[in-house]
Amino acid sequence: MTPTNRKLRKDALAILRAALKAADPVEAVARHLSVDGHSLHVGRQRYSLEMFQRVFVIGAGKASAAMAVAVERALGRRIHSGLINVKYGHVARLRRIELNECGHPVPDEAGVAGSRRLAAMVDGAGEGDLVICLVSGGGSALMPAPAEPITLAEKQETTRLLLACGATIHEINTIRKHVSSLKGGQLARAAYPATVVTLILSDVIGDNLDVIGSGPTAPDSSTFSAALAILRKYAILDRVPPAVRERLEQGLEGRIAETPKPGAKELSRTQNVIVGSNRLAVAAAKKHASSLGYRALVLSTAIQGETRDIAGMHAAIAREVRDSGQPLRAPACIISGGETTVTLRGQGKGGRNQEFALAAAIEIEGLRDIVLLSAGTDGNDGPTDAAGALCDGQTVARATAAGLNAAAFLADNNSYAYFDAIGDLIRTGPTNTNVMDVRLALIGK
Repeated sequence: MTPTNRKLRKDALAILRAALKAADPVEAVARHLSVDGHSLHVGRQRYSLEMFQRVFVIGAGKASAAMAVAVERALGRRIHSGLINVKYGHVARLRRIELNECGHPVPDEAGVAGSRRLAAMVDGAGEGDLVICLVSGGGSALMPAPAEPITLAEKQETTRLLLACGATIHEINTIRKHVSSLKGGQLARAAYPATVVTLILSDVIGDNLDVIGSGPTAPDSSTFSAALAILRKYAILDRVPPAVRERLEQGLEGRIAETPKPGAKELSRTQNVIVGSNRLAVAAAKKHASSLGYRALVLSTAIQGETRDIAGMHAAIAREVRDSGQPLRAPACIISGGETTVTLRGQGKGGRNQEFALAAAIEIEGLRDIVLLSAGTDGNDGPTDAAGALCDGQTVARATAAGLNAAAFLADNNSYAYFDAIGDLIRTGPTNTNVMDVRLALIGK
């Protein structure tokens, strides 16, 4: 490995660490929530704590335990009680807020039981109470609350059918909200007339409030009618569990209340605040890259699409910088955020970030002074213990010398084994945050 590549690799990892630090949930919440005497400041809003008899803290998400640390530091003994659903292992040391570990990405009965307890807590809140809700990526799976008599298994079967027929995430969320008792603003409805303050760590492109964690305290623009139309569109209305179809039809007939819409009375005492997002992480990456002497450019924080195509685009831009000095001269750092998708063709193990690095390695094979990196900010890329991987122009040659064929591993979606064998996986461990992915292309002189 050349000295230049060693430096580029070292710098790429340092830039990634800066991005992760900026997305730290404790710091993100602390920037937006503080207590001054008897005043609680949340964003631009101020609340008198003397107005509230009790303060409850609830939530769900992979980063919500860490978010709760900041809330406990600010409010301490003012917290009456709290309960948060978190992914197994994504915990933090708390004194007044209980953590309920449960399944993600596949919801389990532990999550259902925890969600029932959350619902009971907000149902018991009154006009003189404050409910602080913490939501982060994974919140939708970690707050499973099927509307009775629908079971968790029936809800999961409906989701499986939608995924199999190619429904978009927005279409799937439309169905989820209307077969749930908490999603789509219904948690805020259950808490009304209590005051609700929701702090949100965004893991979705565009930071749409009704999409993050399926918007438990946000107004929902979708309807029962739209949900039924989606099932008809994909010709699965007769294939979903009868309990799901019956609930949607009852909602269409007005026998079940719609999810709260913009301007709904039940949301009039609710404040939603985004405390962190992919934009924040990417901005920090750019700042740190500049401090290391790179000319830095952010492509976008809304990159989505097929992972291999996105890898090819980043490799092409890196090559253009190296060859022509466009869109900026080397030394340069090209940065992007967002979340790509992988079409599974093989039987291997990996994730979208590792697959990005493998596809990019093939594209830049033989080129000097280029390093590409892609990592998930939550520390878990797909079903692996790695956050992602990095590569350079000599990655393919080094792996070939070890008996590894890059094209064959890519065809089998086996990027984890490929990079594990040559020591180029990025392992951060659970970061307790989740603001999508960060991708870097560093080009030396």
